[in-house]
This record gives sequence, C-alpha cells and structure tokens, in this order.
Amino acid sequence: MTEVRPGTAASGSLWERDEELAAVVRAIDVLCADRASSGGLLVLEGEAGLGKTALLTEIRRIAGDHGCAVWSARGGETLRSVPFNVVRQLLQPALLSLMPEEAREYLGDWYHIAGPALGIAEPRDGQADPQGVCDGLVAAVRRLAEREWPLVLLIDDAHWADVETLRWLAAFAERLKDLPVLLVVTRRPGEFGGEGARCLDAAVAAAGVHTLSALTPEATAGLTRTALGPHADAPFCREVWAVTGGNPYETVELLAKVRDSELEPVEAQAAELRALNRSARGGGLVARLEELGIDATRFAWAAAVLGTGISVELVARLATMYPDDAERCAELLRRARILTEPDPATTRGGGDLEFVHPLIATAVYNSIPDALRTAMHGIAAQVVADSGFGAAAASRHLLQVHPDDDQELVEQLRQAAREHLAVGASDAARQCLERALLEPPTPTTHARVLHELGCATLLTAPATTIEHLQRALAMPGLDGATRVDAVWRLSQALLHNDQLEEAVRTVEAEAARHEPGPTRMRLQAVQYMWEGLYTGGTSSPDRSERLAGLAAGCTGRDNSERALLILRGFDAMTRGESAEEVVEMCDRALVNGRLAPGLGWTDTEWGIELLLMLASAYAYCDRLDRAETLYTEALRAYETAGWSGGHLALAHAYVGLGHRRRGRLREAEEALRASLRLAERIGRGLPLYWTATCNLVDTLLARGHVERAWEVAEQHAFAPPYPSTIVLPDPHSVRGRLLLALGRTEDAVNELEAAEKAAAARGHQNPVTVPWAADLARALATEDPERAGRLVADLRRQAERFGTDTAIGEALRCAAALETGRRAVRLAAQAVTYLEASPCQYEHAAARVEFGIVSRSAAELGRGLALARSCGADGLAEQAARLLESEHGPGQAPS
Repeated sequence: MTEVRPGTAASGSLWERDEELAAVVRAIDVLCADRASSGGLLVLEGEAGLGKTALLTEIRRIAGDHGCAVWSARGGETLRSVPFNVVRQLLQPALLSLMPEEAREYLGDWYHIAGPALGIAEPRDGQADPQGVCDGLVAAVRRLAEREWPLVLLIDDAHWADVETLRWLAAFAERLKDLPVLLVVTRRPGEFGGEGARCLDAAVAAAGVHTLSALTPEATAGLTRTALGPHADAPFCREVWAVTGGNPYETVELLAKVRDSELEPVEAQAAELRALNRSARGGGLVARLEELGIDATRFAWAAAVLGTGISVELVARLATMYPDDAERCAELLRRARILTEPDPATTRGGGDLEFVHPLIATAVYNSIPDALRTAMHGIAAQVVADSGFGAAAASRHLLQVHPDDDQELVEQLRQAAREHLAVGASDAARQCLERALLEPPTPTTHARVLHELGCATLLTAPATTIEHLQRALAMPGLDGATRVDAVWRLSQALLHNDQLEEAVRTVEAEAARHEPGPTRMRLQAVQYMWEGLYTGGTSSPDRSERLAGLAAGCTGRDNSERALLILRGFDAMTRGESAEEVVEMCDRALVNGRLAPGLGWTDTEWGIELLLMLASAYAYCDRLDRAETLYTEALRAYETAGWSGGHLALAHAYVGLGHRRRGRLREAEEALRASLRLAERIGRGLPLYWTATCNLVDTLLARGHVERAWEVAEQHAFAPPYPSTIVLPDPHSVRGRLLLALGRTEDAVNELEAAEKAAAARGHQNPVTVPWAADLARALATEDPERAGRLVADLRRQAERFGTDTAIGEALRCAAALETGRRAVRLAAQAVTYLEASPCQYEHAAARVEFGIVSRSAAELGRGLALARSCGADGLAEQAARLLESEHGPGQAPS
C-alpha cells in the first residue's frame, strides 16, 4: 500500500493508489523531458467518495514539484446548465495573468471567437457558430499551453461539466498527441446520459483509464491507526471498514467524527461507529448542519443554491442576513468542515468560499425543501442580475422556477437566450427558450419564442428546428419580415434534413400568400433556388421558362433581383445553354464586380447556397478566376467569423473544386480532405458530405490514385442512393468513372446509364457538370460502336452549344479516343488547341499525352509529361514517362 507522507495522515485517498500515482509520475516525467513531447490523457474513474478529488490534490503537488504550471477546474451537479463554466475555470490562471493586449496577441484571430465564451471579450452581433467557438477554445488552450510549458490540466467531476466544456474536451483530447500537455480527468461512470455523456465518452475513449476501488480492510486499518493512534485494535478497525465499505471519503469523515467525540478506538466502542457514520453523511450531515443553528443552515442553503462564485456578500443577500451575521455563519461552517476557502491556485469563480467536497454540496442542496429551493432560485436570479452579471448568468436560476404565467420571466429568458447564442452556447439558449414556453408566453409572443427556438437549434439540430418553426408558423403572432424569416429558416432546415421537396412546397405556399412586390419576389427566388438544387422527380420544362421570364426584367437593382439573376444563370449553366449568356447574367448580379451588401457569405438573409450557385456557374463556364475569388472569400469569411460547421466544410469543398478545375490536384485533395473531416463532425448523408466525398473521389481519379479513390468511396458510402440535392460534379458520373477505372465495365455502364436517365429527367445537358456521356462512349466503344458514335455526336453538339473551350476540348478528346489513323490525330490535335486555351490544366495535360500517343510524337508526350507533373496527375505522368522510356514507344519514333 502507499506509504503515508507527512501531512497526509488522514487522507484515505492516497492509500492503495500506487498504480495511479506511478502512472502520473511517468506521464509528468515524459511531459517535462522536452518541449516536443507529446501530450497525454489520464482518467481516474470511480464512484463517489473513492478519493478522486484528493488524488488530484496530490497530483497537483507532484506536478508543482516538477516545475509544472497546473490549471484546474471542477464540474458541479447544480451548474451543468452554465455554459463554458468548467473551461472558464480552467483558463482563469492564464487569463488573469495577461494584460488585455497580451490576450489579444496570444489568441490572435481566435480572440473575438473564443474570447466571449471565456468572458474576456464582448460578443459580436448575431449568433456565434458553436463549432467555431469550440475550435477557438481548442486553439486558445493550444497557444496558452505553448507559453506555459510544462502544463498539467486537472478537471475534477467531469461528469458534471457543462455540455459546451465537454464538446471542447472531446475536440481537445484529439489534439493532445501534438501538444506538450498532460490532462487528468476524474469522472463517475454512468452518472448522466445525453450529448454531454457522449462527448465525455469520446474524450476518454483513447485515454489510460484507472478505475479506483474501495480500500481493503488492511488499508482501512492502517488509515485508522494513522488517524487515531497505533492503539486502535483490530476489531475496531474491521468495524470501520464494515461501516464505510472501504469508501475513503466516508472513512476519513468517520474517523474525524471519532476524534471529535473522543471515542476510544477499541472493540467495546465499535458499536458506536454506525451512528457516527450516519451523522457524517447524507441525512446525518444535514442534522449536523442544523445543530449549527438556523442562521448557519440558511447560509449553507444559500451557498448551495448559488453553487459558484460563493461570496459572503451574495450569500447574505440571498439569505436576507446582515453582513456581520453572514461572516459569523461562514466561520461556523468553515470550522464544521462544510465550507472552506478556495485554493488560491484554482481561483474558481472568484468567490470567497466553496464546499469542502462535492458530496457535501449535493447533500446540502438536496436538503432544502423543494418549494423553498425553488423560491430561493427565483431570488438568486434577481440577486445575480442586480449584481450586474447579466441575464445569461441569472438564467440558471430562472430555469428552476415553477411556471407561473410570468411574462417578465419569459422576456428575461429570451434575453438570456440571445446572450447565450452570441457566445456560441446554443444548448443553453435552447434550455432557456424551452423553459420560456412552459411559463407560458402570451398568445402573441408564443410564436416568436418558437421562432427564436428554431433559430437557436438551426446549426445543431435541423429536425428539431423544423418542428419548432412549423408550430410557430401555424400560430398567430408571426407577421411581416419575422414570418418570412421563419419560412426561410424552415426551408433551410428542411434542405439540411434532406427534405427538399417539402422545402419547395413550404416556400411556394408562403409566396402565394403575398401580393406582387419585393417580399413575394424574394420567396419566389428561394423557391426556384431549392427547385434548382432538387434532383428528385422530373423537372418541368416550363420551370426554366418561368424563371427566365422573371429574370428577364431584372436589372440587379436589389438583392431579390440579383438572386433571380444568379438562379437563372445557374439553371442555364446546368442545362448547357450558352456559357457567355450565363456569365453575363451572373455579372449583372454583382455590384462593381463584387457581392452586394446583404449577399455576403456570412449574411443570413439568403444563405450560402445561392452564392455557391453563383461561384459554380463561373467555375463551369471557364471563368475560374472569378469562381476562385468567391471560393477564397467564403473560406476567409467563415474562418474569420469562427464558423467551423457546415459552412466551413462547404467552403473547403468548393475551394477544392476550384483547384480541381484549375488542375492543381494536390491542393484540391488537401482542401477536400479538410472538408471531409469537418463534414464527418456534422454527420454523414448530408449534402455537404456528398459534395466533399464526390469531389475527392473525382480528384483522386484524376491523380491516377484509383485504389485510394475506391477506399474513400467505400469508407464514406459513396454509392446509391444519392442525395436529393444536386451535387457537382454529378455523383452517378463520378462513380461510373471510378468503376471503369477498376475494370468493372458492366457495373460502370449501368451507373453511367443511370446518370443519363437522371440528367434527362432534370434537363441537365451540360457535359461538364454531368460528364457521363464521354465515359459511357469509351465503355461501349468495342461492344457497341454505333451507340458510342451517337453518344459522341450528341456530346459534341452539347459542347458546341455550351461553348466553353473545356467542354469542346473534352468532347474532341472523347471523339479522338474512338477513332484511328489520321482522323484520330486530327481530332486529338483539335482537342489540344481548345484545352490549351482552357484554364483546366489537367484536361490539357491529358489531351497532350493522348495526342502524343496517336501522333507518335515524343515532343508532345514530353509536354504532356511536364504538364501532368505540375498538376499532380501522377498516373498520367507515369504513363507518359513509361511511353517515353519504352524501347518500342513513341519516344523512339520520329516526331
């Protein structure tokens, strides 16, 4: 068993903890060896009272002896609704040591994103992205850790931490291997469920978990004799173990009671132990508290209700006590080992007091009569608000108040929700608004609260958002711009929940309620936007005609007209109409070549989908300079704003698409893998997940990495059924090309024919965005050359109609592949001419290599090889190099 150190004689938590302490010492030795050392995570797991808290105290001492900086924090059972509570505690030592200018410097771009959550910066207007704030907190700890090395982080009672902290913890734990930080976490197993529990489980999944057990009879005897003297006899020691079950906390508390009562530790007195143990915990603890007097009890109750930041002044106000009486009660509770002064090193919450142990805090809180506890929370909310802490800080108490048709409380909770959303605490905002609904609000306010609740959950739970907004729209109280906003957000949630057909119907029905004018035009634009993204069913030919008619009269004088011009341009692009006309319409939607005010990437009135349509129209019309400017602006805007969810995932995906179109295949793969990592965090099956996966498979095929492309497809379920939203390029076509590359020709033909049918149903005749025809023609060239020839003829006709160098060049490449002799050489040469003028360098490289092959030109192969290498097209470069080096290859033939 662990030897007792001086000053720790009564600490049962350090008996029989050799294994845990040895693991900590090893981890700290590794941490202190080198700044380049990788971090680690240790988890101490056990039931209440097994010594987790005291063990952390010993770890703090050990780390301090090694010269480590130690930051610590503790979860609280009554504080789980306080967002960022535990991570704020953790960072306080570092933040308080910095001047504001230093904090800005260390946090850099993350200052305005993570700073509000940490309470060191004012929040920006609007709703912060929860994922962005989480990433900002990870970056904040990373940067501060580099300053404080060697750093040890201690989190006690993590099972009681708030959801926002646990999200951060899960994300931070993934990065520990790259950081010289040791993180030690304690938790009780199976204490709570829900998202917080899932985040905690994810955080500790790869950790070294040490499960604490109760003390053995031998250890209990040693602890008893250390505390009471060597004369404690064996029967008495055995009874101590039997009464406490070897629970270290209960053992220490019982032995303290034995000392206080001057009970002799001998067999004759052992029968008294059970009564003493009852007074040391649970109901006995409450009875002991009551013995201190009614004032001390009121003080302890008020402290338990406050839970954090327990100052004598605030407790006195809540308990309606004079300051002198409050100071006297605080001293009584200190002497009774119920309250204590906080450890200055932890600086938790800035209060004067804290409970000696979480078990005591819980017991005192639960001892308050239910009705009184509820009333005290109501008073606490007022005390906290009057002290200048704001509605968000008071909301924890308001959540505990019984519903009573109090409209002032409804407004306080709505204000608290706005404050929570501004710092990225959407879960806390949701709780406030759900509680406001229970009050309940007045009929005219009810729909607005539901609207706000739907907005609060939009980024994290689309299905929940749908329910709230549908209820709001079915009630009176939403009108004007608020109602239109609710319809817009409902349609967005339906889109993200893969219910696009219902999104179209929702907006269409609302548009019909309005007279002709700006509002109706906006709703019509949204309807056409969702219809343009919908791949389910058959598109009616008159839809494009109606859209063209609406856009024809638009000059771009407001954002509704600009939206219609973008939608018309995108529709024309997907249908393979003149690229020049597409670009002309898109240009009219800009203001001096830039996005108009209110149509920016972070503006919420129109959303990301419209701007991605604009950028994609440019990208597939060979105006890659304009497309890449827009994609880059999106990425920069979301990173600056701290939007780390679906918006940032899509931005990375479309930056990758821009690189792929340009022929920068290495950069495309990097951006698309970043997008897919973000998309994984949000959830599989969503449109953004398909976009990232489809483009990554397409890029890997262009690079010649067929096996890696197949691995991605298998890992990320890139196979039918496909989503109901449009994905660029077409997933059917990309999967068909993948199957061809794998030699599964029959499967590839089936997939490409499915692409043909889907494109025909939608009227999508752009051979660049839906490139099934070229691959199907190549697949059928031997078995059905007549059909292959028809496909090529149609392909060339569609390419000429669209009119871009890329489309025409690619059609000519396909035609050349189906020909032989001089005709093949002539067509291949024409393909090179067009693709040389195209911005798509990979396609140009492929055309050069193919021309070199059919013309038996070493010079052309050499040019193709150089282009392929610059693009990162490894397979194409290898093919060209092999032909040039072959003894019988074209490199030996005259040019």
